[in-house]
Amino acid sequence: MSNTNTKTDDELTGTEQPFVQHLIELRDRLVKAIAAVGVVALVLAIYPGPGPLYDILAAPLIEHLPSGATMIATSVISPFMVPLKIMMMAAFLIALPVVLYQAWAFVAPGLYAHEKKLVLPLVVSSTLLFFAGVAFCYFFVFGQVFKFIQSFAPKSITAAPDIEAYLSFVLTMFLAFGMTFEVPIVVVVLARLGIMSIQKLKDFRSYFIVIAFIVAAVVTPPDVVSQLALAVPMCLLYELGIWAAVIFIKHTQAPTEDSSDGSSNGTNAENKTSEGS
Repeated sequence: MSNTNTKTDDELTGTEQPFVQHLIELRDRLVKAIAAVGVVALVLAIYPGPGPLYDILAAPLIEHLPSGATMIATSVISPFMVPLKIMMMAAFLIALPVVLYQAWAFVAPGLYAHEKKLVLPLVVSSTLLFFAGVAFCYFFVFGQVFKFIQSFAPKSITAAPDIEAYLSFVLTMFLAFGMTFEVPIVVVVLARLGIMSIQKLKDFRSYFIVIAFIVAAVVTPPDVVSQLALAVPMCLLYELGIWAAVIFIKHTQAPTEDSSDGSSNGTNAENKTSEGS
């Protein structure tokens, strides 16, 4: 037991750095992350440009507007600011792998091997799940929601949504579905840290279904399609999180946790031997 603790304690020996050195490295990592976002934003500004990016974002709504209807801008600077915001948002999402890598490179030297096995998969999987949630919202949910809403619009009303209101709606929906797809990560972390056991997570399943529909009713627009599109994936992802937690816990235990049972068995065997002699 003591030999295992010595190896674990000595794993990071000699890697300590002065506090000022940490600040300098943090500054360098932030500069690289910001530079990556800036380079991507510059490329997007050249091609395809802020305007076409907004057209891509607005395509699900435009497709379901009445023939000849377009979106409007109620503010003087909205035609400039809204596409610019979308370009910066797209640049950040595209450069997100570089940003996360810089964050990982900063904290990785201070982590033990079993902690790296815990953190790195969570960072990668949470990023992929967030992108999956945004893609699911854009390619599936938007089309169904706008189609459902337009089917209830009276013939005497011509829909002409404001571009700022649409941007706010899109960002809210992207954030809601992106965070929803993080449910497996939350479940895995709760189980790995021992806050909730696997059995408790399974017993909490029925309560989570109720919570999922309540969250969907609060976050999404007041229509059945978007609420079901958010609540049902939440329930499925909760089940996925339980399944992933069982596998994840087995592969991310600290060496002391893995060897504690073996060392205790060895101690018991030595005690029995001494008693027999």
